[in-house]
Amino acid sequence: MKFNFRQIFTLLAFITVIPVWSFSQGTADKTVAPKNWHELDRSETGYYGISLDKAYQFLQGRKSKTVVVAVIDSGVDTTQEDLKPVLWHNPGEIPGNGIDDDHNGYVDDVYGWNFIGGKDGKSVHQDSYEAARVYWKLHDKYGDSIPDTTTMNEAQRKEVEEYLRAKSKVVTNVDPKELQFMQQVLPRLEEGDSIIAKDLGKKEFSGNDLKSYSSDDINAKTAASIYLNICKLNNDYSITNTDILDDLKSQIRKGESGTTPPENYRGDIVKDNEDDINDRYYGNNDVMSGTPSHGTHCSGIIAAVRNNGIGMDGIADNVKIMMVRAVPDGDEHDKDIANAIRYAADNGAQIISMSFGKDFSPEKSWVDDAVKYAESKGVLLVHAAGNDHKDIDTAANFPNPVFEDGSGRAKDFITVGASGDSTNGGFTASFSNYGKNEVDVFAPGVNIYSTLPGGNKYGSYSGTSMACPVVAGVAALLLEYFPDLSAEQLKYVIMKSATPQNEKVILPGTQKLPGEDDSNDSSKGPELVNLSDISVSGGEVNAYNAVKLASTLKGDRNKKEALPKSKINRKKLD
Repeated sequence: MKFNFRQIFTLLAFITVIPVWSFSQGTADKTVAPKNWHELDRSETGYYGISLDKAYQFLQGRKSKTVVVAVIDSGVDTTQEDLKPVLWHNPGEIPGNGIDDDHNGYVDDVYGWNFIGGKDGKSVHQDSYEAARVYWKLHDKYGDSIPDTTTMNEAQRKEVEEYLRAKSKVVTNVDPKELQFMQQVLPRLEEGDSIIAKDLGKKEFSGNDLKSYSSDDINAKTAASIYLNICKLNNDYSITNTDILDDLKSQIRKGESGTTPPENYRGDIVKDNEDDINDRYYGNNDVMSGTPSHGTHCSGIIAAVRNNGIGMDGIADNVKIMMVRAVPDGDEHDKDIANAIRYAADNGAQIISMSFGKDFSPEKSWVDDAVKYAESKGVLLVHAAGNDHKDIDTAANFPNPVFEDGSGRAKDFITVGASGDSTNGGFTASFSNYGKNEVDVFAPGVNIYSTLPGGNKYGSYSGTSMACPVVAGVAALLLEYFPDLSAEQLKYVIMKSATPQNEKVILPGTQKLPGEDDSNDSSKGPELVNLSDISVSGGEVNAYNAVKLASTLKGDRNKKEALPKSKINRKKLD
């Protein structure tokens, strides 16, 4: 799970003032949900899962058809034992011959494509944030002197509004003291981390490794205490030191972006014309690259081999995962997302899982056009709502299904919020975005156990990034056994069959963090709301209810839709 700027500051401030011995290491955890809690049935086990076993019982005797699910993400470990058998292999491509055998414009795209790579084999790993890119792009033009917008045309006014919004994000809303504190914490944490790594004999370790760890070095003690307390706060001891360090560094980069223009991470490696959407044949075929943890985890949730006695079971049992790498550590670029969606649609994906998002989308029209194109091919797009515990009915959140040109909204686009369980914080995940109009359904997204890079590694992550592939997996399961259902029908089934949450839930973000002072208001507590007030369906995805409903419908997938009009030069694109 990603912490936002305020959360990580509050958390670190709280932890670093606590003596390192204040939390006993090795103490038994409270009762926790099993690793597969998200797949269990609520009525039979008490855990708020998706009733997957009951769905498969209902489907016994039915034949399935293979479904291709594209995962637009950070990459995938193609050697992972539970994923190797389910990875998509481009049937028209001969691996490793350096030839574009299928003439789709992408050479040796065996497992998919990497849109944030260069032709020399290098790949983008770390990148800047879109707010910083927008701010610095317009900074020389506007600076601190904003002209009178009443005399401007609509496009000019919009540009000024975006500049002011970006400035607020990267300058106004960043507290220099908070940033300085994190900058001071990082070297101490890294020093302790290196000592722990040497003591344990491995560079990457988890909270579980630290439960019995002890050291006489004060920096190692402090680092271990910080790591263990972050794990304790998230009720997840599989969180690793690299997860925490990477996130802290990411927050520091974000905080520094108000005074330092972002580096051209992508441009220096990809070397395409980022201002030209028709320049689309760039990148390379390295879908594994060096940062595949997130994409590997999401892929396992959807389709890790079921019932093979190793690792964990994915949701869908007859799926091929196509990896389209377009998401760096930082904010993705609109051009890459637009081309990733098009690549997936053109190469046979029927469902696209998208666990990423950002606050700004300067080329939203490109993404919108790609969404329309995917819809014309019958593709369902599933998107994570985001982890900022904000109301995205009003707060900016991209990509989204609302078309910028005023032509309406995508019908085959599902936005997913994250749910949990009483064992890990309650029904609504504290970090999840929400919205009565913009978040369609909730799905398990807290402490989700899945595949990780390293061949035979597994672990738990939290985020709407995990809830999104849960829904994508259910959609794939439906399409496997009911292949005539259209993308719009898949969305209807998922929404209509969601399990209603009749009891009030905690509004995400109203839970108090450790160290936060509410002494001035002793009655302050979490705000309770109806799930129907913060989502369209008012429910959590349920695989069993979904397959039952799907079995009653007559599919209309074969209905042809006209290709949407676009200003983009489709002759070059298609």
